[in-house]
Amino acid sequence: MQTVSTYKDLAMAVLADSNKIEITGDIRKGTVKIVTSGTVSWVIAIGAIGIAYAAIMMIPATGGTSSTLSGIAAPAAVASIGLPATTAAISIAVSAGSLSAIKKLRNYKVETQSDGKTILVKK
Repeated sequence: MQTVSTYKDLAMAVLADSNKIEITGDIRKGTVKIVTSGTVSWVIAIGAIGIAYAAIMMIPATGGTSSTLSGIAAPAAVASIGLPATTAAISIAVSAGSLSAIKKLRNYKVETQSDGKTILVKK
């Protein structure tokens, strides 16, 4: 089992195909919402998150003008899956350098939640 407490560590654990991940700290709430959100909500959110992610990745090249695009796209994701999950998804994608980590995260399920820890296992 791999223990993580940052979005970067979570992204790396998911990309490494860890069978079981223990999540601690503040990243738990948003991560659980990503994993447990329904298919329709997730389809809406992933499109908006993709646009926000692309805009964030373009910030150095555009001198910050692309941040307006992420401000437009992110509200659709927030409406679908909530602010903590949207923040988590964008942070995971940026940490991983692509959307693949958050897509793979959807292949996990919450096994247990207790004592400030959440255990995710592969479906």
